[in-house]
Amino acid sequence: MTIAEIQEELIDEFSMFEDWEERYQYMIDLGKSLPLIDLEFKTEDNIIKGCQSKVWLHAEMDDDSLTFTADSDAIITKGIIAILIRTFSNQHPKAIIESNTDFIDKIGLKEHLSPTRANGLVSMVKQIKMYAIAYQTQLN
Repeated sequence: MTIAEIQEELIDEFSMFEDWEERYQYMIDLGKSLPLIDLEFKTEDNIIKGCQSKVWLHAEMDDDSLTFTADSDAIITKGIIAILIRTFSNQHPKAIIESNTDFIDKIGLKEHLSPTRANGLVSMVKQIKMYAIAYQTQLN
């Protein structure tokens, strides 16, 4: 699936819920299915700066696509990073770099997060794109 197709799928999934209580619960459930980061990568270097909670993110290149694993010490934040990993994992670095993140606004995520969590979300997206840029540079 392309990034855009995954984003559309997420928009459809979130639109099924009546209110934000249900959406938060869905995010928590998504967080429980997050591909967890190996303990060896749960280091200070892999913590995303700018997040209120601790969020660890690791990327590996597999053939020509990036695979992400992550963890967080907060359940909502774990759900947020799970959404981003579902969207961007197993994609080519160039596709990640060129992708937009409008789907975040379309599911209403940013407006329903506290300002510090919204900043954390921006930091997570930025870190994912930075990994993609770093790996894309290696491919050139």
